[in-house]
Amino acid sequence: QVQLVEAGGGLVQIGGSLRLSCAASGLIFGSSLMRWFRQAPGKEREFVAQISPQGRITTYAGSVKGRFTISRDNTRNTVYLQMNSLKPEDTAVYYCGANRTYWGQGTQVTVSS
Repeated sequence: QVQLVEAGGGLVQIGGSLRLSCAASGLIFGSSLMRWFRQAPGKEREFVAQISPQGRITTYAGSVKGRFTISRDNTRNTVYLQMNSLKPEDTAVYYCGANRTYWGQGTQVTVSS
């Protein structure tokens, strides 16, 4: 079955950086559209970024554009989210998604002063 396992979350100070990773199995990763979403307490899940199967096309939410970078390594079946200049409003559980169908269990990111 398809498994997506996120890692790399944690507690970081305002202005700091984190790199999330999502390891995928059970799907043809090199043909899969990969996405990152996030959900803050009391809020709906929101789109963060997506990357095309070969990594040529990336799309970002306006709130993270210029600060976050999505990338992928198809040899490792892994997608990444580099997050820089973190703000308190970036605090959320971050989820990896594949092909608009599959989801990981999420990883908590907390940005604090």
